[in-house]
Order: sequence, then structure tokens, then C-alpha cells
Amino acid sequence: MKLKRASLLAAAVCLAAGAALPAHAELNILACEPEWEALSKELGGDKVKVSSATNALQDPHRIEARPSLIARTRNANLLVCTGLELEVGWLPVLLQQSGNGKIAAGQPGNFEAGALVPRLDVPGKVDRSEGDVHAAGNPHIQQNPHNIALVGVGLAKRLAELDPANAAYYQARQKDFSARWDAAMLKWEKQAAPLKGVAVVEHHKNMEYLMGWLGLRQVGTLEPKPGVEPSAAHLSALLGQLQRQPAKMVLRAAYQDGRASQWLAEHAKIPAVVLPFSVGGDDKAKDLFGLFDSTVQRLTDAAK
Repeated sequence: MKLKRASLLAAAVCLAAGAALPAHAELNILACEPEWEALSKELGGDKVKVSSATNALQDPHRIEARPSLIARTRNANLLVCTGLELEVGWLPVLLQQSGNGKIAAGQPGNFEAGALVPRLDVPGKVDRSEGDVHAAGNPHIQQNPHNIALVGVGLAKRLAELDPANAAYYQARQKDFSARWDAAMLKWEKQAAPLKGVAVVEHHKNMEYLMGWLGLRQVGTLEPKPGVEPSAAHLSALLGQLQRQPAKMVLRAAYQDGRASQWLAEHAKIPAVVLPFSVGGDDKAKDLFGLFDSTVQRLTDAAK
């Protein structure tokens, strides 16, 4: 009788445990930037639930840790960020207030894309008098699609490690994404061939990976130092420089104020080009493919 009661109790415990588990467990991913939200969706499919802490019309250096964002951070299984100090102004506060140790730095639930790519603009020494300088290098890595490919390999591996039951699924999606992405990169590079050597002015030093990929040549920045807004004196000096060393266009990201680039464009008689910079930066940039479709088209149109 005792044995029968013990068996019934054990069965009841098993049923209760089974009822506590969701029928379809998803990895809950919080991306710091829209490009990593989009990449996570490409690789994770219906096995993941993804949201982004920022959007393409926000400066990724500076956002507010609102209660709704803290709640999303608290519930995340995986945090996917650029790193390289891009989020240093807000992410540590977000992690502290969320109390989610699973996604703390150094944990399997914390993924930094910037650690997987060749970095540009790594300073020999950090001198804050030079403006917003990142000790680990330029963090705007998403502007080169070859970096997206490298991050995709690493992210798919991390998804498989966190969710081994679906490892084959993530690997298959990464292989499919990689094939489509390689074909798209060949297309973009062929379309952008006329841009090689074209001189440009950029608002902030956030287009370096894009310029390196396409062979664009930077001849000036609207900001006198990274993160320092342009003054009238600096813009006038830059205009004088362009009279001696002309540029073909002035570039800014969708989230940046357009007044300075518009002023320079009008006075130097060159196009002011607004690039989406991340997924969601314009109507065409609805995913990663659309991001580069739009970017290449806007640049080549301006160069004609």
C-alpha cells in the first residue's frame, strides 16, 4: 500500500513538473541595437523571441534605462550587443537594475559582436580631451557586411550552446543566411564599384567600416572632435578646406541632426546623404538586406 502511495506521489510530482514547463520554450533575446535584433531573427527563426533596446533613430551611445527596458532585460536569456564601449553610457546601469546575472559580462548569456571582427581606429592611448574616443576601437562595426557575416557565425554557435536541443536548427539557418548574404555582398560590391576613391565628409566618425569596405575616402568631419557638435567656425574652416580639396558628398546617419550637413552641402554645392545606418533607418531598411540595399543605392545615386 505504501509502495502504491509512493508511486502515485512520484507520478503527481512528475505531472506538476511537466505542467510548469512551457510547451514551446523560446530563447528570449534582448539586442542592444537593431542590426543584432535583425540578425538574431535571421538565425533564430521561431525558436527565439527578440527585441531591441534601441532603434535606428536613436544615438546608440545615449539612451535612457526606462522601467519597461529594465523589465525586458530582467527576462532575457541572451543579451546581444556590439560592445567596444558603444553601450558604456547605459548598459551597465541596465544590467545592475535588472539583476539578471545570466546576461552579465563574461556569462554565456552575454554576447559581444565587436569581439569577433577586425577593429578600426584602435587608439595608441586614450585621451578624453580628443573627444568621444573608444579605447577598444571604433564600435560601428555593422556598416561593413563582412562583419555581419562574422558575427552571424559566432551568434549561431552561441544560440546552439544555450539551446542545444535546437542546435541543428540554428546551424541550418546560419548556413542558409550565409549563402544569401554572400550573394548579396557580391551584388552590393558590384553596384558600388564606382564609389572607390570618392571623397566624402562625414558627420561623426561612425562610417569608417563602410568607407573601408567600399573604398570611400574621408576628407573631413563635421564634428571637430568625436562627439563634439560642429561650431560655425569649424564649419567655415571645413568649407574653406573643401574649396581646396573637394568632396563629392557629406554623409550622416539617420539619427543625427541634419542642420550642419545641410549647411555644408548648400555652401559646398554637394549632396547631403542620409544613410539608414541600421535596420529601420529608412523605409527600405526593414531588415539587414534592405539596410545595405538602401545604403548602396543612396551612395551611388549621390555620386552620379
